[in-house]
Amino acid sequence: MSISTLASVHPDARLGKGVTIEPFATIYADVEIGDGTWIGPNAVLMDGARIGNNCRIFPGAVIGAIPQDLKFAGEHTTAEVGDGTTVRECVTINRGTADRVKTAVGRNCLLMAYVHLAHDCIVGDHVVIANSVNLAGHVTIDDWAILEGNVAVQQFIHIGAHSFIAGASLVRKNVPPFVKAAREPLSYVGVNVVGLRRRGFTDEQITRIEDIYREIFVRNTNVERAVQSVMQGMPRSHERGIIIDFINNSPKGIMRGLAE
Repeated sequence: MSISTLASVHPDARLGKGVTIEPFATIYADVEIGDGTWIGPNAVLMDGARIGNNCRIFPGAVIGAIPQDLKFAGEHTTAEVGDGTTVRECVTINRGTADRVKTAVGRNCLLMAYVHLAHDCIVGDHVVIANSVNLAGHVTIDDWAILEGNVAVQQFIHIGAHSFIAGASLVRKNVPPFVKAAREPLSYVGVNVVGLRRRGFTDEQITRIEDIYREIFVRNTNVERAVQSVMQGMPRSHERGIIIDFINNSPKGIMRGLAE
């Protein structure tokens, strides 16, 4: 363990083995830091911060500040960062509220500089969130999603696994899994083929996904009718199940399709 004499570390903070804390970092009392994690200069971990093993928290990051939500009544909540995740300069991750009780980032994620995660956001594993992305409260992002720089996500939005959202997009509707999303208003622009191949999806799986989204976003303008067409006309598959479940659990709707 290496703790700079210029850092402020509360004696009640729980530190794992091999933790490094650089000068002028501030660690509050109700904080847990896992083994092998590096805390950079001027990073601030406030009460409720829970940092996993082998994380890197860069200068200026603030994790665990109270929510920017007028309904917050001081309840005990957390801001969690999973093993192997990197949090770059000036990222802010606020604690949860009574709704989800936590804000959480999964394992092996990369949050680039100036990202903001508001209260009750849940981010999966292997997610990349580029510079200056802002997530409002209660956003859910599934595994392997990528958000390019300056994306802004409205509250209560759900972004599906393996999706890719182009830079400077405004996300006002749910983004289904496996897709690329761009334009204004946010629209379907294809399947995230490059990302899926990098993660081991076969050509057969990718073709199934493309066929499903062609039916949903290209041939139909009515999502309900498109879902019925997919269910009746396309064979059962793991990919079909994931896509249909996502759409059926999006009561406020999904993003636009090309045909619109």
